Amino acid sequence: MKKQVLIIGMGRFGISLATTLFSMGHDVMAVDDDEKKVQNISTQITHAVQADATDEAVLRELGIGNFDVAIVTMGEAIQNSVLCTILLKKLGVPYVIARAENDLHGTILDKIGADKVVYPEREMGIRVAHGLTLTDVQDYIPVAPSYGVSKLATSPYSVGKSLSDIGLGRGGKWGLAVLLIRRGKEVIVTPDRAEVVRQGDILIVSGSDEKLEQFMAETKKHKEEY
Repeated sequence: MKKQVLIIGMGRFGISLATTLFSMGHDVMAVDDDEKKVQNISTQITHAVQADATDEAVLRELGIGNFDVAIVTMGEAIQNSVLCTILLKKLGVPYVIARAENDLHGTILDKIGADKVVYPEREMGIRVAHGLTLTDVQDYIPVAPSYGVSKLATSPYSVGKSLSDIGLGRGGKWGLAVLLIRRGKEVIVTPDRAEVVRQGDILIVSGSDEKLEQFMAETKKHKEEY
């Protein structure tokens, strides 16, 4: 599903995110106060703007309400990072990802409302980009363009149903292979499609981003029933 993404800060992490997301077909706007950085990225994404993203009036002019996701990548400038995150949430961006420089910075970002906090030293920009549209995925490892291995927590919709019932496994509705199920200390490798999902299970599945997103959307639709 195509998304409108705003990325603030064009350091290495921001550039990696911006170019990867654009290559995946998303509309990407990059913002940085450094004119040279903006010029360097401008031909590689949808739009690039030189601006101060800690200025509320500037953010409003950029049409913040049109973006599905905003990513604050300027981790080293902690004060600016925090201020920008606050403003993005205040202005109604539905999903804000913020880069943290350390655990304390991450705790602050979490407390002020960031929907997700990432640590570039621990996560590659490409992994974050591929997991962006899959917000219920706990972890993601890219294997090929738009295809990877994902770690999923069990949803209430799946509990008590077999893998076959929910359309997972070889020949299933979603085209997603279940590589293993982690159940407490037990690990079930290449489970049979008759295996019943239990509360607390962790599923490791592989398949296309598109199919995974469709499956996650289906489980979300049923959340209100439980």
